[in-house]
Amino acid sequence: MTLEELAAGEQSMGKMDIVGSALEDVLNKAKLQRTITIGVYEAAKLLNVDPDNVVLCLLATDETEDQDVALQIHFTLIQAFCCENDINILRVSNMSRLAEILGGADKAGEPADLHCILINNPHASQLKDPAINQVISFCKESRFLDQWVPVINLPER
Repeated sequence: MTLEELAAGEQSMGKMDIVGSALEDVLNKAKLQRTITIGVYEAAKLLNVDPDNVVLCLLATDETEDQDVALQIHFTLIQAFCCENDINILRVSNMSRLAEILGGADKAGEPADLHCILINNPHASQLKDPAINQVISFCKESRFLDQWVPVINLPER
């Protein structure tokens, strides 16, 4: 590996950490502002009814679920829909950290379905937020590099 490749890798890792922190900020704000849709089924319903209000789609799995064929089919369909409707997509690889941020249970105390999360219906002030702009810029940069669904690892606390 050349020094240039090593430097580019380090710069990329630094960018990933920054985007991961920005994503955490976006999730916290969306949760407080109630502009978040959690769950594969709920996300599919919203995407079907009102895709224009969705600004970001997160698809999350952990290593044990990477082999779940049904989940991968859902992801493929959601990714295709998002690409057709110019919705930014990110894969999140740290499900336990995602559960910490969003709360791991739904209202009935059952584990929440965190596999698909939509950030939707942003307030005007949220669109000016540097965190959401940073995440969206990262998605656009990734598409420019032909990486249509970049993977982000949320930073541990």
